Amino acid sequence: MKILDLAAFAGGALTGHRLRTVLSIAGVAVGIGAVIALTALGEGARGYVTNEFMSLGSNLLIVMPGKVETSGMGPPMGGVTHDLTLDDYLAVKTRLPRVKRAAAVCVATERIRYESHSRSVPIIGATHEYMDVRGLAMGSGNFIAPGDPNRGGAEIVLGATVARELFGAENPLGEVVRMGTWRLRVVGVLAPKGRSLGFNMDDLAIIPVRTAMSAFNRNTLFRILIQTRSPDEMDAARKDVIALIAERHRTEDITVITQDAVISAFTAILRALTLALAGIASVSLAVAGVGIMNVMLISVTERKAEIGLLKAIGATRRQVIGVFLTEAVLIACLGGVVGLVTGFGAVRLLVAIYPAFPAHPPAWAVGAALATSFAVGVGFGLWPAVRATRLDPVAALSRR
Repeated sequence: MKILDLAAFAGGALTGHRLRTVLSIAGVAVGIGAVIALTALGEGARGYVTNEFMSLGSNLLIVMPGKVETSGMGPPMGGVTHDLTLDDYLAVKTRLPRVKRAAAVCVATERIRYESHSRSVPIIGATHEYMDVRGLAMGSGNFIAPGDPNRGGAEIVLGATVARELFGAENPLGEVVRMGTWRLRVVGVLAPKGRSLGFNMDDLAIIPVRTAMSAFNRNTLFRILIQTRSPDEMDAARKDVIALIAERHRTEDITVITQDAVISAFTAILRALTLALAGIASVSLAVAGVGIMNVMLISVTERKAEIGLLKAIGATRRQVIGVFLTEAVLIACLGGVVGLVTGFGAVRLLVAIYPAFPAHPPAWAVGAALATSFAVGVGFGLWPAVRATRLDPVAALSRR
């Protein structure tokens, strides 16, 4: 038989039992669709996390007080952990050639008032470089003025949401707001940026770092953010920062997180999760394969006379196997195509509902799903096909 003849013969057999065929195709389609949808979710989570960390800024190092040991033992016995200070920030900024920009950060929450309007918002005390390090943009006005961070100032930059809720349609530039006992003049409003790592960048206010430290009665920094000159210098810059602060504090008592290291760690975790989800979804393909095998065994039993006639007119063992394998492969491949369409449709619907979630099935998952559906057809159709060849043609023809 030619391939087209086999396909036509198998197709006729399948259309003769439409309900059984449709149910078998649906079983494979559910498995394939699950693989596509779940791997798309895994890839979407990986892309979302990567985009969130990239939105922090490029070539970013984050300096935190306290040494994080792999063993979890903390600082050495008898050691003292020093907090980060403005002097540490100035040393990092001026003494390390690989540092392009550095921003000192102090964080608290306070209520801001303007006339009868007030709301509690996160307050970020920062230096002028914070805008460039974090990749922020101004919607109107100016950011905190550059200069000596020890000088402080009575200026404030509002997030887009804070400005809208305090001032409505009124222009906030030049107006004075109160933060506790402090009077601060609005010098700028940030352009809308949205959420970054779960933090709403439109719902905050930024003031000079020294002003924040004085207002919140602090003499230490929350973080130092560093932007290196190029991605290739991040690892060397990290070592430079650790060495410099260790020299100043007389012990290594800080942790420097690189943006790439965090992204790589999350990527590895989420890639393993994606593979695990694909493996779980593949279980349903095995169940669908058992269903195909049962259908083909029933088909062999029902078509004994047909098999006997084929063998009586000279059909070889290979040709009989080909007939039944073709049926099984057609069921599996049709199920694969339907599953792909269903899976892609589910992913498109998810992205339409949550546009910020970049879900998309990876190419390897699509290829693996199609290959698996073909393998299911061959693997689970082989035994019924071989069983068909073992029938005696005379006994099969005499079956009533």
